[in-house]
Amino acid sequence: MTKLKIGLISFAHSHAFDYLDGLLRMPNAIVAGIADDVPERSQELARRHSIPFYADYNQLLADETIDAVVICSENVRHAELTIASAHAGKHVLCEKPLGVSVSEMERMIAACREAGVQLMTAFPCRFLTPVVRAKEALERGDIGDIISFKATNRGSFPDPAWFSDRSLSGGGAVLDHTVHVMDLMNWFTGSPAKNVYAYADTLFDPERKRTIDDAGMVHVTFENGVFAVLDPSWSRNPGFPTWGDVTMDIIGTKGVISIDAFNQKNNVYGRASGKGEWQFWGDDMNAIMMEAFVTALTEGKAVPVTGEDGLKSTEVALRAYQSAVLGKPVSVKEN
Repeated sequence: MTKLKIGLISFAHSHAFDYLDGLLRMPNAIVAGIADDVPERSQELARRHSIPFYADYNQLLADETIDAVVICSENVRHAELTIASAHAGKHVLCEKPLGVSVSEMERMIAACREAGVQLMTAFPCRFLTPVVRAKEALERGDIGDIISFKATNRGSFPDPAWFSDRSLSGGGAVLDHTVHVMDLMNWFTGSPAKNVYAYADTLFDPERKRTIDDAGMVHVTFENGVFAVLDPSWSRNPGFPTWGDVTMDIIGTKGVISIDAFNQKNNVYGRASGKGEWQFWGDDMNAIMMEAFVTALTEGKAVPVTGEDGLKSTEVALRAYQSAVLGKPVSVKEN
């Protein structure tokens, strides 16, 4: 069996811990290194699993035996790390959002193309069973042509603290959560987004300590005439059983598909926790995504979610902020 040697760069984003766990359980992957400029986040974890640790990511990239890297840094470092990895000849799986500007995402894609390596955007929701079955139903024509979407990706205010620092995150809830569901809508329609009309504000911080948006509504019109509305807010308070949801109603000319992507769970009400809890029994979307990345590279196939996919969804989120400031719709492709 061909085994892919993978390095992980930065554990700034908590998804890195899930990705590492998934990779360690995969028979066709070897975690060959961890690089993190904040050693207390992951050095002990690396030691526990006998994985080489580097405080400087350039030392990891210098290892010519490593085939690919997974980048989970602060959003503003995605471009720097992806381009450096491409120049080192490594395939890249980059955490979403792919970047914080259109120009840097274009540079990331170009660098990977010129180096002959693949760039995949981390959109694990594509691999959830309800989403996959909806895609299959759409391709069969079960609900006719798509007319519109009504969707949510509501969550809790994320940890760590850099999410609230625009100089590191590039944006708040509208950037963080718009991209997931926009990717699904792009995938389902096969049509570029044309116009965006959005609202963004800070509403769910009772102590008013935040300066970054935690609330938003994003309205999108696609070039093929499909229209959509999305709530990407960090509106779930600490009493909610988990961090959030991904839901979508797909309205077609012959029917409707309703997706509750995380509804593979048992509801548990116990005295110890003092609140309702969800115990998941279904898909581990992060592990399935990592397996798809590794399998594509070991089999010499195209990765299933590209850098271009990441750009298309993030571009809508960035235009949403412009719309929110102007108070009117904006064109996705305007200069």
